[in-house]
Amino acid sequence: MTERATPLPNWRKSSYSGPEKDSCLEVQDHHPTAVPVRDSKVPGGPALLIPAAGWTSFVEAVKRGALSA
Repeated sequence: MTERATPLPNWRKSSYSGPEKDSCLEVQDHHPTAVPVRDSKVPGGPALLIPAAGWTSFVEAVKRGALSA
């Protein structure tokens, strides 16, 4: 699900985002039920809200190398 970005504090660049300026993913840590994700190049654009359990599964898969490019 997507929603228009609202002024949420504490956006941070994801540690899994690439070092290139053009591939920056930001996440917001303090949403009560989901992990908002956005493109840092478009901070006023939409944010993808990923349920917390889904985000945890995604991060674990990235750490295991289970996802291919």
